[in-house]
Amino acid sequence: MQLDDLYRRVIMDHYQHPRNRGTMDNDAITVELNNPTCGDRIALQMRVQDDQIKEAKFEGEGCSISLASASMMTEAIKGLKTDQALQLVTLFSSMMQGQEVDSDQFPLEDIEALTGVAKFPARIKCATLAWKAMEKGLAQKH
Repeated sequence: MQLDDLYRRVIMDHYQHPRNRGTMDNDAITVELNNPTCGDRIALQMRVQDDQIKEAKFEGEGCSISLASASMMTEAIKGLKTDQALQLVTLFSSMMQGQEVDSDQFPLEDIEALTGVAKFPARIKCATLAWKAMEKGLAQKH
């Protein structure tokens, strides 16, 4: 199996079986964003306590890249301190720009499957929508 095939399978798994899909009660940070060019929509909720992301959930509609990215992101940020989550946003943004990233600081795990999106500039906004929601939500917290 080639790496591209493996990555496609990981993306489709997260799309068809999203992790952390759902909503939380009212004490969660909630951010809703959409991508008007393609119709992707995400509602991200995070529960932050003592500067640590305790829980993250999302609801949304959109393409496989958008929803798979949201699933992967919510998995990756649970348990991180907010500054670590923001560093992960920077790392992911660099990856989406086609830059080589050093993932020693954060194991990218399934997120690495999205590296191929950088080859398709129109899809980058799809992949980064949930990440921008997370960044915006954490900025509201501070």
